[in-house]
Amino acid sequence: MIIAAGQFAVTPHPETNARVCVNLMAQAAGKGAALLVLPEALLARHDDDPDLSVKSAQPLDGTFLALLRAESRNNTMTTVLTLHVPSGPGRAVNTLVALRGGDIVARYAKLHLYDAFSIQESRRVDAGSIIPSLIEVAGMRVGLMTCYDLRFPELAIAHALQGAEILVLPAAWVRGPLKEHHWATLLAARALDTTCYIVAAGECGNKNIGQSRIISPSGMTLAGADDTPQLIMAEADPAALQQFREKLPVLRNRKFAPPQLL
Repeated sequence: MIIAAGQFAVTPHPETNARVCVNLMAQAAGKGAALLVLPEALLARHDDDPDLSVKSAQPLDGTFLALLRAESRNNTMTTVLTLHVPSGPGRAVNTLVALRGGDIVARYAKLHLYDAFSIQESRRVDAGSIIPSLIEVAGMRVGLMTCYDLRFPELAIAHALQGAEILVLPAAWVRGPLKEHHWATLLAARALDTTCYIVAAGECGNKNIGQSRIISPSGMTLAGADDTPQLIMAEADPAALQQFREKLPVLRNRKFAPPQLL
């Protein structure tokens, strides 16, 4: 099946960002994609206000997702993204949603909050506590992850041990020394840890690197973006995945029990 990642620079205006998402959805569906991954925290962003996305938080039945759900009704493609959903006064949950046929078919509250590199996501955001169930897209099983989750192999491995063949990762990977190297290395490592395809969509702009990637189960980049708005696509082949897993049966060879959420 065809898998895709779309990236763009999120603006301070939710309606503008929703229109960009709708356009990327239409482009991907028009090119035959069964799965599209968009970046993290798409409601609003401003370089001078790191809390704007939380301040702009909307419920799942808000106007932002209503526009995307309307576009989703036009095809059978599954679209994955994250937005902030209110959880209390001045607080929100970084919530991944999967849309298909106009419905929300899955949701996931980000487990690992980005309290690193002088940023403290937990200051305004509440963490999730549940490993999400897999979803099925065009006959392949998909595990859900968000941005900083990439640094914790346990979640990716838990998905793979449940049967995941593709891992999706909306992200807003912050620029900084060696951060592009970390991004590329960790994506390849998680693919090899799990022998899964990875579809990672990175927000671009002044503070985030973009660099969306589609990675094969062998850790190779099948499609990659730079730091400008664009849509990338590749093919996920279940037969090729199974052939590689026969060559590298790391999931069968594991000596440790499946990781558990503490």
